[in-house]
Amino acid sequence: MPRLFLILGDQLHPDPHPLLVDFDPARDRLLMIEAAEESTHVWSHKARSALFLAAMRQRAAAFRAAGLALTYRQLGEHPHATIAAALIADIGDARRVVMLEAGDYRLQQAILGACTTAGVELESRPDPHFLCSLGEFNAWAGDKANLRLEFFYRWQRKRHGILMAGNEPVGGQWNFDADNRQSFGRQGPGLLPPPPHFAPDALTRSAIADVERHFPGHPGSTARFGWPVTTEQAHAALDDFITHRLPEFGRWQDAMWSGQPFLWHSLLSTALNLKLLDPRTVIAATVAAYESGRVPLAAAEGFIRQILGWREFVRGVYGRQMPALAEANQYAHTTPLPAWYWTGRTHAACLAAAIGQTLEHGYAHHIQRLMITGNFALLAGLHPRQVADWYLAVYVDAVAWVEEPNTLGMALNAWPGMTSKPYCASGQYIKRMSDYCGDCAYKVSESTGESACPFNALYWHFLMRHRDQLRGNQRLGMVYRNLERMPEERQQALWQRGEQLLARLDAGEML
Repeated sequence: MPRLFLILGDQLHPDPHPLLVDFDPARDRLLMIEAAEESTHVWSHKARSALFLAAMRQRAAAFRAAGLALTYRQLGEHPHATIAAALIADIGDARRVVMLEAGDYRLQQAILGACTTAGVELESRPDPHFLCSLGEFNAWAGDKANLRLEFFYRWQRKRHGILMAGNEPVGGQWNFDADNRQSFGRQGPGLLPPPPHFAPDALTRSAIADVERHFPGHPGSTARFGWPVTTEQAHAALDDFITHRLPEFGRWQDAMWSGQPFLWHSLLSTALNLKLLDPRTVIAATVAAYESGRVPLAAAEGFIRQILGWREFVRGVYGRQMPALAEANQYAHTTPLPAWYWTGRTHAACLAAAIGQTLEHGYAHHIQRLMITGNFALLAGLHPRQVADWYLAVYVDAVAWVEEPNTLGMALNAWPGMTSKPYCASGQYIKRMSDYCGDCAYKVSESTGESACPFNALYWHFLMRHRDQLRGNQRLGMVYRNLERMPEERQQALWQRGEQLLARLDAGEML
């Protein structure tokens, strides 16, 4: 029975490609599709679209070099706007479509619908890229209503034997958060290692040119595009991180500094999420660097937590909670996403910096995403679906399985099952972890009045308007006691300032 093997744009695994273990070139066909909808279902950053197209074309070239017959449907060279429509047109005599399970529920359902329409079977296989299958995650989760990273992470460490001494964690503790949450202070980050940059070759330049041709009005820029788009480049990026940035990564992973978008972060999420790089390889390199004395334990553990813990955790949450997760909105927030999220033109220095570098590079690190753009969105009551679509659109590493739980579960707490409390904070957190407040039009020392930092009043306003829902949360008990000790006139002033800010947002004004 002839089969059609479909490889999606974020399934670019190194050889031997796991989908092709039983591929029979005598009867089977291999298909890859570029489709405009993957850049338009959210208003995708130009660099994000360029990354996917470039990496797909590079992988296609590798398949052909290995002698595999591949049908490749390039953007602009076929009439179909969607992968589903292009797939139907390419079914031919195939009686079964074979694929790795998609990391996007929307796309998986669309492909299933296409196969149903065409009257062929769909065989979706588990993606062996991950260290925890969806079945294993569901078995771990059981009937728990609330899922916690810490317990999942420890379980992962034990079952895979990573940084373990028998049944105990190396170093005697499971995490080193106390060592890994330092701020730079007034001295700033000092001399930083340059991030790796992979100059686009002819194939990658063709992808960039097609993005500019087909999506000219999309946000962002491709001018500084230099992301890894091949497995070889991904391994070079990993080596660069292990050598030059991992030793300092742990201490400064939560810190922020003006004009420094990359700091000591790995910049490996694109390669990992495209599957150019296997997480086992990343973890092994990290462990080896620690065991050889090149990297302190706190840095190694902090980074492994992101790969083995959080990345696998959010993927499990996505697989378990979709499609309901997509519309989660436990606080019933409805304020539209401000237009300045697409321009960075705001008087708030922290938001301008985080959004500005996002538009320039398609990148911001996890604290900028969580505690600046995400924190503001939560405090301001922005509509979770609109915020999630923005995150999915503007970051080069954004794929649905990782972005949706991070946004809807963690940053916005729209689905409450991932964290023990909402990640909300006033401007004081931003002041402590960055230099943004020193050159801002707003005063972080003030909470009321026109010159006051918007984060301050919005923080208290959020807690006030959701008091009935949140005051029973043990981790917020002290916060609510502090609120209740405030003089009534102080509470009223904070409420009125919050109301004023929300009204301005509702009216579409720039803050």
